[in-house]
Amino acid sequence: MKQEAAQHKLLLLALSSCFVIPVLLLFLQSIAGEWRFPHLLPSSFSYYGWESIFQDASLVSALWTTWSLTLTVILLNLLLAFPAAKQLAFSSFRGKEMIETVLFLPIFIPALALAMGLHLTLLRIGLASTFWGVVLIHMLPTLPYTIRIVRAGFERLGSQQESQAQTLGASQVHVFFHITLPQLLPSVRAAIFLVTVISLSQYALTTMIGGGEVVTLALLYFPFAESASTQVMAAFSILFALLPLTFLFLIEGLIRLCLPYRVSKI
Repeated sequence: MKQEAAQHKLLLLALSSCFVIPVLLLFLQSIAGEWRFPHLLPSSFSYYGWESIFQDASLVSALWTTWSLTLTVILLNLLLAFPAAKQLAFSSFRGKEMIETVLFLPIFIPALALAMGLHLTLLRIGLASTFWGVVLIHMLPTLPYTIRIVRAGFERLGSQQESQAQTLGASQVHVFFHITLPQLLPSVRAAIFLVTVISLSQYALTTMIGGGEVVTLALLYFPFAESASTQVMAAFSILFALLPLTFLFLIEGLIRLCLPYRVSKI
């Protein structure tokens, strides 16, 4: 038993090192004034990289836009995915297979191909080159995954617990917040992380629909990669990598605030 525990700890340490060491080296690069081979540590330190990115007004604005855009996409994904996933998991109706196929088409068809057709529609309704137009196009590659993840959670949970709670007199709101949602938290966390990563990495879709008016960090990454120094690129990469973790901590805090871990009476 102790040997298995030691092996698990060793494996966890090895996996953690695969993530921690590269990030640590990247952070050292962002503050390194001079760092030459074969020295293990920089011979001098400088905060030029971090000062450069935060003094750039376009980057600060892109950071705020990215924050707002990703958070909006996450919330809309959850609001739309829950009722759709529940119906697909528990209901049988005519045309269900067709609806499933339509919902999951963006997974099989490149999102860029669909976006080119949607661009004309967005131009006609006035959503092209706007924040909400970019939000809508980011829903295209993210919503199908969220529905699949949440649907799997509903199928694992089953419908018996909700039926029994409602039989005992609990309202639908009470059942959702005290029975269904707490047990679906693993699926919710997985969906949030996946949506965050996909939305943050959208360069082509944001460029096409945003038209240069909606600028996110993904759009600034390539110009920085071509022209900036290694210090600036390292600092920018760390900032970009920290965004998914920031969203996870934010959502986790909201979950703990709204759904305290306690036993509730129905």
